[in-house]
Amino acid sequence: MVEQASALLNQTNRERFAAAQAMLEKALAEDPDNVDLGAALAALQLRGIQMVWYTPEQSAAAENKARATLERATRARPDSVPVGEAYCRFLNATNYFVESLVACARTLSFDPWNGLVLYHIGLARVQLARFEEALATFRLADRYDTPQVSRWTWLLGAGMTLMLMDRSEEALPWLQRSLAITPGSGRTYMLLSAVYEQLGRPDEARTAMAKGIALRPGSNLSNTALPPKNASPIFIAASEWIGGRILRPGCRNADRPRPVYVRQVSRLWPMRAPHAHYRTLKSVWLSAS
Repeated sequence: MVEQASALLNQTNRERFAAAQAMLEKALAEDPDNVDLGAALAALQLRGIQMVWYTPEQSAAAENKARATLERATRARPDSVPVGEAYCRFLNATNYFVESLVACARTLSFDPWNGLVLYHIGLARVQLARFEEALATFRLADRYDTPQVSRWTWLLGAGMTLMLMDRSEEALPWLQRSLAITPGSGRTYMLLSAVYEQLGRPDEARTAMAKGIALRPGSNLSNTALPPKNASPIFIAASEWIGGRILRPGCRNADRPRPVYVRQVSRLWPMRAPHAHYRTLKSVWLSAS
């Protein structure tokens, strides 16, 4: 049953997500003590949260349900890879990055070639502004290339990290490979649009943005970006820099306050990625704290 639900998500979109969730919920209702089914459902719900496929109310309920399910599962099966993988994903999705790195490392000790766990380690490192380490982690996952059902995730992660590092030309093939596998991710198209914009290819940027918005109606700069909770100010500022490239091809902006250090970074380097000025950015953030 878990494999069938995963297969539905190989070409990720909202309809397949709903079908996979219904399948797992039905199976869990018939076998409520099945830890693997519970972990699989929790991991699926977290994907729905990350892809913004729930309403805000549904998202909060899904997070609480996933937390309760995974806490029971980790007590019952502390050495289970599926449980550890789901808990690793949960901590990452709820922005507990340091805790996520610990949980993911423990799971990786049982399954060192698990690309999905490596993806979550990379994602946590990205949001802690450990960009070089994150990129190395995504490349390692790509080298292991397992499980294949999750291949698009580390390709996206590598492309995003390279963009944060102002290496757009290198980011492009990673994002294209990710979309070739899973064309249902609007966020990936929006990031691709930013890459095209940075490379001076505005027509392709607008086309990619149109595809992203079609997949995620109502998208704006705020609900497309990763949540800033517990993230490094370096990552937040670099994300804001990417956000400027996402706006130009047609993504809407959302009215929200910008942190003072981000405003100062924008004035200092309007055309450069903050990653290229790490030491100066750090001093700006500290002075604004």
